Amino acid sequence: MNDTVIKVENLSKLYRIGSPQNDYRTLRDTITDAFITPFRKLKRRAENEELEWDSNLSILGSLPSLDTIWALKDVSLKIKRGEVVGIIGRNGAGKSTLLKILSRITEPTQGYAQIYGRVGSLLEVGTGFHPELTGRENIFLNGAILGMKKAEIKQKFDEIVAFAEVEKFIDTPVKHYSSGMYVRLAFAVAAHLEPEILLVDEVLSVGDAQFQKKCLGKMRDVAKEGRTVLFVSHQMGAVDSLCSRAIHIRSGQLVEDGEPQTIIDHYLSEGSTGISPERIWNNPETSPGDSHLKLRAIRVSNGSREIRTVYRSSQPMIIEIEFELFYEHSALFIGFDLINQSGAIVLRSCHNHRNGDECPKIRHGLNRLQCIIPPGMLNNGVYFVAPRIGLNFIKWIVFNEVEVGFEIQMDHYTSPFWSAAHTAAFPGVIAPCLSWKTSDV
Repeated sequence: MNDTVIKVENLSKLYRIGSPQNDYRTLRDTITDAFITPFRKLKRRAENEELEWDSNLSILGSLPSLDTIWALKDVSLKIKRGEVVGIIGRNGAGKSTLLKILSRITEPTQGYAQIYGRVGSLLEVGTGFHPELTGRENIFLNGAILGMKKAEIKQKFDEIVAFAEVEKFIDTPVKHYSSGMYVRLAFAVAAHLEPEILLVDEVLSVGDAQFQKKCLGKMRDVAKEGRTVLFVSHQMGAVDSLCSRAIHIRSGQLVEDGEPQTIIDHYLSEGSTGISPERIWNNPETSPGDSHLKLRAIRVSNGSREIRTVYRSSQPMIIEIEFELFYEHSALFIGFDLINQSGAIVLRSCHNHRNGDECPKIRHGLNRLQCIIPPGMLNNGVYFVAPRIGLNFIKWIVFNEVEVGFEIQMDHYTSPFWSAAHTAAFPGVIAPCLSWKTSDV
């Protein structure tokens, strides 16, 4: 038995964007247009056919008046039954276009998509809802649109209403619903369709934290029943905790497909904010410092020693300082200030904060010191590392001009629902994941 439920081959979608603005029209222009309109319509029809079906891009060069964009270009993939696949990428990358083609909302310009099984989709808030109808009426209408029989809808009705938490408003026209109520009801109908394939596009961006948790739980239940889920989201923690596979789409093209954590890390590393996580000075004469000490390198990496611009909060951070020491000093302090985007010092650390044998030894010549910031410590945001060197707490050299930077993005720690409810920054400078327990009174 073939386990492939979605097969996409060389899928492409071309859109025309923008349109020329009309100038002020005279009576002569209007009369002239009356004669040439039939010929213009014939020409436009021919152009549209060429744009929609011809795969030769050179044809587009003969149509300079048309602005076009490939929302998808040559995307090929296979998805097996029971897979939960997260689709990630920047806004405008083509994620929603892919789901719309799979949902048969729009047709591809090139290529094809084959789907084996009943599809339930939630692509936009309230898709298929009529604003003048009540929630009850829209459940039956939307269910029928999605392929449910009337008896099936009746059987699932109470469960749908309870899941959506709109019992008090079920007989109220949905035009009076908030966006959160809209999405709760729409997701409830789609999720209780019992489809073989469920397509979900950013449903977690609208509901509150409690509903987001219910949505993730429902999608997880759907997956456990052997059905397939395609999940588009910008919430990386939700993708990591829910999905068994992730697909990265960039500028309409599939760039990476594989294990979620790896794909997410690569995607986040593209989010460069113009900061550099590493600086190296190969020439001692031009490197920062003085006659006692010269910097050779400063860098930020994760627990796997990978140097990136963006890191997840659940990863340990390693601050590494390389320097050349010309004179040994027993009272030499090597450290750094960690500074947030507002210019506030989040923390300061020196290599000899610990006493005794645990304090790393510094010797004449080249040295490399590493400081580990534990996972679950830093809040969302951009941080800068400014090296500090002190001698007897009297002389200090602060290398503010050679700081390196990195960005932290929150993700889940132990709870699979952490990222869905708490992807925004917590109040405060840091956001440590602290332990709590009960105690006898």
